[in-house]
Amino acid sequence: MGDLSGKVAIVTGAGAGLGREEALQLARQGARVVVNDIGLPKAAEAAQQTVADIKAMGGEAIAVLGDCADTADAGKVFKAALDTFGDMNIMVNNAGFTRDKTIYGMSDDEFDSVLRVHLRGHFVNMRNAAQYWREKAKDGPIHARLISTSSEAALFAAPGQPNYGPAKAAIVNLSMSVAQLVHKIGATCNVIMPRARTAMTENMPHAHLFAAPASGFDVFHPSNVAPMVGYLASDRAAHISGEVFVVWGARITIVQRPRLDVYYDNPGSGKWDADGLHRTLAQYFTEQHKPVVDGFSVPPQ
Repeated sequence: MGDLSGKVAIVTGAGAGLGREEALQLARQGARVVVNDIGLPKAAEAAQQTVADIKAMGGEAIAVLGDCADTADAGKVFKAALDTFGDMNIMVNNAGFTRDKTIYGMSDDEFDSVLRVHLRGHFVNMRNAAQYWREKAKDGPIHARLISTSSEAALFAAPGQPNYGPAKAAIVNLSMSVAQLVHKIGATCNVIMPRARTAMTENMPHAHLFAAPASGFDVFHPSNVAPMVGYLASDRAAHISGEVFVVWGARITIVQRPRLDVYYDNPGSGKWDADGLHRTLAQYFTEQHKPVVDGFSVPPQ
């Protein structure tokens, strides 16, 4: 499974859904877990339940409540890991929420709040971890893993998510940037794009696609995603960094890096003019070309 005995993990949004399953997975592999969730009553109760479940299986865990995107709260979570367990090795950024609406009616707050929790929530915690590991690496090799949570919404934009999709795309870019930097100190940084049934999927237009089956394998159960987090956190994945994985059911898809594909050079000299662009690009964008108007859809497994 990838032994994580003695390692310390922080998982944000770990009271329920994906974060809870990831915290349980890391604990099964031997990690001591700091369970972070927002300080609202329901979330706080859920975080304590995750801790209780980890302890029931013989593991070690504490709950530290706070806003993952708040610098002071994130610092408190990180300090709790060091004060309680003496180290911090694995940072899993999972917390998030949606405020779906089209751009016609989306408010500033509906845009800003989603960007804040998803993107800033990743940034603040990644910064804490990277700064700590940079200092620690001066004394020798380190075990250091950053795992970010994006979404296929970053790849296949939905009309009703002009906040969530861009936030998730930015998380990929942030993580690729950080991966290049922390590689120099022996740390890794990877991204997962889970498909799972969580509180965030309940109100989506395609929520019915995530429904649990009456029997058989539950493709969209969040526990299906957790083993990938456990693997990326382990020594076995020490050579894997800067990668993006779609994770769901029994399938792992490696997302290839963007590439520059079709190109045209101006057959004349100097810059293009509008007529030349039309003549040239019409070879590609023929009358049969369809605009990109399809939203996110879940293909069969």
